[in-house]
Amino acid sequence: METRNRWKAALTGMAAALLLFPGHAPAQEQDVVSVKRMSMELARDIAQGAVEACRDKGYQVSAVVVDRGGDMQALLRDVYAPRMTMDIARQKAGAVILSGTSSAQVRENRSDIAADLNHLGEVLTMEGALPIESQGSLIGAVSVSGAPGGDIDEECAQSALDGVADRLQFGGM
Repeated sequence: METRNRWKAALTGMAAALLLFPGHAPAQEQDVVSVKRMSMELARDIAQGAVEACRDKGYQVSAVVVDRGGDMQALLRDVYAPRMTMDIARQKAGAVILSGTSSAQVRENRSDIAADLNHLGEVLTMEGALPIESQGSLIGAVSVSGAPGGDIDEECAQSALDGVADRLQFGGM
């Protein structure tokens, strides 16, 4: 009988120890998250839509699409767009990824640090880049460079997003 009580006490103690001091924390709902990503085809179509929108206006540009981490997913440079437009577009997209807003809004809203942000190397606070969102989530950015003014670059980027609006709204459903 005494041995039986010892076993009960030992098992109760071990059970209590496991409950009070687990070897690992139980998984929490927020410990594992799902992230939306755009397909290569969608990124390509956005870049192509931006270049074509500017071409229709008579401008040769580069368009860059980056994913939510700022990594380039698509790049198109029209025939006569200067080489530097590719880098400028990529860096404008970096401003969007950093802020979650258009590159023009970063420049406007944070004029106190906009010049400093331009020294980061991956960020350029000039007009012409817009966030790409799907169902309320930032999934990337589209950026255009090469038109005579960032406002025109931004119009071309917006035209590209308008062209895939249904795909962005209903993507992944």
